[in-house]
Amino acid sequence: MNSLKDETVRTRFAPSPTGYLHIGGARTALFNYLFAKHHKGKFILRIEDTDQERSSEESIRGIVEGLKWLGLDWDEGPYFQSERRAIYHQYLEKLKERDKVYDCYCTPEELEERRTKALAEGKKPKYDGRCRKLKSPLNKASVIRLKTPETGYTKINDLIKGEVVFDNVELDDLILIRSDGFPTYNFAVVVDDITMGMTHIIRGDDHLNNTPRQFHLYEALGCNPPQFAHVPLILGQDKSRLSKRHGATSVLAYKEMGYLPQAMVNFLIRLGWSYGDQEIFSPDELIEKFSLKNVGKAAGVFNAEKLLWLNSYYLKHENDEALSHLLIPFLEKRGFVRREKKDLVKIVACLKERSKTLEEMAEAAEFFFKPPADYAPDAVRKFFTPEMGNIILDMIKYIKGMTSFNKGDIELLFQKMQEKNNIKLVTLAQGVRVALTGKSVSPGIYEVMEILGKEEVIERLTRAGDYIIQMKNIDK
Repeated sequence: MNSLKDETVRTRFAPSPTGYLHIGGARTALFNYLFAKHHKGKFILRIEDTDQERSSEESIRGIVEGLKWLGLDWDEGPYFQSERRAIYHQYLEKLKERDKVYDCYCTPEELEERRTKALAEGKKPKYDGRCRKLKSPLNKASVIRLKTPETGYTKINDLIKGEVVFDNVELDDLILIRSDGFPTYNFAVVVDDITMGMTHIIRGDDHLNNTPRQFHLYEALGCNPPQFAHVPLILGQDKSRLSKRHGATSVLAYKEMGYLPQAMVNFLIRLGWSYGDQEIFSPDELIEKFSLKNVGKAAGVFNAEKLLWLNSYYLKHENDEALSHLLIPFLEKRGFVRREKKDLVKIVACLKERSKTLEEMAEAAEFFFKPPADYAPDAVRKFFTPEMGNIILDMIKYIKGMTSFNKGDIELLFQKMQEKNNIKLVTLAQGVRVALTGKSVSPGIYEVMEILGKEEVIERLTRAGDYIIQMKNIDK
């Protein structure tokens, strides 16, 4: 194998479009992307859709959307295996010329019967190679199998796991072409990786057992294999394989829940890779620092709390205007009428410090878009006193006479009301806060009033004042 300095590094992400882009697949894509970019190489997207029954256009769209959301832009592709059948059959002819394959006429029922018998006898349920010994073809449907070495060992120098040795006795003759003429996964993958010039295959270690079979295919075709790096799987907190019971496993599900792509990328990279004690990485830093040497051999553990922490960090540090655009779909989903752009930026600025997701931010923003339907009972008992009712009615008169209504003006208003009514600022602010938002917790009251605007504040204070008067009359 040439050194990295002598060749252009080419990696690929090659998902099967039989479902969504899951967390494990996204991490594999990220590792391939970063490795290629670190070495100034190429990152290729290939869609492995040879399983026609299970593949779907919806899955393809989801995979592409997920990669784009994460910012993993590919340099070539997407290539589709379903459009490359002619290429696979060209390579099949090469194998036939080299006497490396044979027709197998065994039916699925016959294979299952032999498998069951082998298991009952305590033997490995591998194909027994009986069609390999046929002298002439039969006039019946067949698959095409590779003549796998029956003795010796296959050694793989994995860039993460080190040397891995497989006993060829444990391997059977791999099916390359099904009876319907479609290539199997292992055959299509090898042909694709040869014709696309892949130099490094970085994938989950659930593919490790495919590697010796693929090595034999490279050898049968007279081609040098690429370098392999098998990444440990991602586990849940209970150390079992990551599944839906540990939380969402679809990348786009996290987008829909209001996570930022920067947070997800930062989270994914730390599932099995480290760079000292550093936790937060910019995209440029990841490209600069990424190396397979720093990929651990132990499985990464999915920690939903850490992902949430990372997301809150990125929300706090994101540009307000950019964040306001990202927030719009979450507001629209709740049926909120869009406010002016400048108001939305202000809303984001005062909510992002206390929000962990865009969904949470949209929920917290509700009072900016519609008046409270009711008031929190505990807050009413504590802050909606007869005295507060009089202060609110007095405040309305002052506000109506104000010629400007910005944060500074509102602060002066509160000072006047404090002095006039000899009331603590916290008590005054809480009473007004409940009147405007329905709750006793919100961003700074001056910022809230400025964003709501003079007319809306008057309207909500009037409603609260009437509510307090009505309470007073009922108590009588």
